[in-house]
Amino acid sequence: MLTHRREILKLAGASLALSAVRGSEAAAAAPRAWKTAIGLNGFMSASQKYRQSYPIWEVLDFASGSGFDGVELVRGWPMGGYPAADQTHRIRALRRMYDGFGLKVFSLQTAARDAFAPDPLARAGWVGEFHDWARFAKAVGCDCIGMWPGGPLGSQTIDEALAHLADSFCRAAGIAEELGLVAAFEIEPPFVFNSEEHMRRILSEAASRKCPLKVIYDPSHFDLMNGSTGRPHEMLSRIGVENVGYVHLTDGDGTLRDGQTSKHLPCGDGHTDMDASLETLWKGGFRGWVMIDAWQIPDPYDACTKGKQAIDRFLAAS
Repeated sequence: MLTHRREILKLAGASLALSAVRGSEAAAAAPRAWKTAIGLNGFMSASQKYRQSYPIWEVLDFASGSGFDGVELVRGWPMGGYPAADQTHRIRALRRMYDGFGLKVFSLQTAARDAFAPDPLARAGWVGEFHDWARFAKAVGCDCIGMWPGGPLGSQTIDEALAHLADSFCRAAGIAEELGLVAAFEIEPPFVFNSEEHMRRILSEAASRKCPLKVIYDPSHFDLMNGSTGRPHEMLSRIGVENVGYVHLTDGDGTLRDGQTSKHLPCGDGHTDMDASLETLWKGGFRGWVMIDAWQIPDPYDACTKGKQAIDRFLAAS
């Protein structure tokens, strides 16, 4: 494993050097179109599922040396939950660590199980919890905040749950907007919210309330919701690039991993037309954050390297 890591880091360094030469000319003419990030969720899931060890300083050194701009945090890894918004000493220490590697904490992942709970008090409690997460996100320097509505329906229909979720998400998006953050959500095939129709209904309710709610574009999830054709950009076009808050970039093969989530694969290792996804985002005017999502991929370093290379190749040709 150590030898392989050295090879990955060496490859990343060579890729960074080449990108720097090409990028210096473009940088003089225009600002960077997209900012790239790694997701700590990939390293968390690999450490849990494959019993690998990823010291946080090693991960951040890799990200910095590979030319990434930022990081998306995940609850519970590498240690404990998120600081409370009023724990300024913990937040200051956290920012110092990422600043030391020249990385921005651009987003954080949050659970949204109670956002569609049948009990209105549970939903109100989630909104209050989200408010604290959003305040922490602002304090740590985020641009975005992500929401994942996993969990059972309970004693309600899917229509009732969708109405509850849309209402909670609109409240959350309003809180985020007041703090200067983009609130975006992701639904996945194993969730109770698991189709293009569900996504459209949530966005339609948000639009009717003039709510600044966005989606996270993850090609692996969109692919399954689009019939596992390898062409998730088709669903992206129908949903509308203007509705994308940020991107979780990953390849896939149109199947589930262990029945729990869309199988994530390094860019180029699956059946996804990745260039078509990137082109759809580009032509649709997306100019935000692209995070390499290595969820449950055995080697997240390899996935991050291949994802960054796919982005760099596309931008160099655009």
